[in-house]
Amino acid sequence: MARADAKTTVLADGLRYKSKVSGSPFVASASFGAATMSCFMCGKHRPRSLMGTRKVLGKSQAVCSPSCKALDEASR
Repeated sequence: MARADAKTTVLADGLRYKSKVSGSPFVASASFGAATMSCFMCGKHRPRSLMGTRKVLGKSQAVCSPSCKALDEASR
């Protein structure tokens, strides 16, 4: 059986590049409020309107509001 050709190329400096769709899965929208951010606690991307700030280790970090667990249950 022949294996499917992988669409990769080894460059002269030894780095490997896999062909992929350009761009980011987290498309920046026209309005700042509709953009997404990742939660400092759970790491999931959520709209900025569902985020709040909480002091973690002396710095203000973006976290899910009211909590990560509550937003996960609400999205089910």
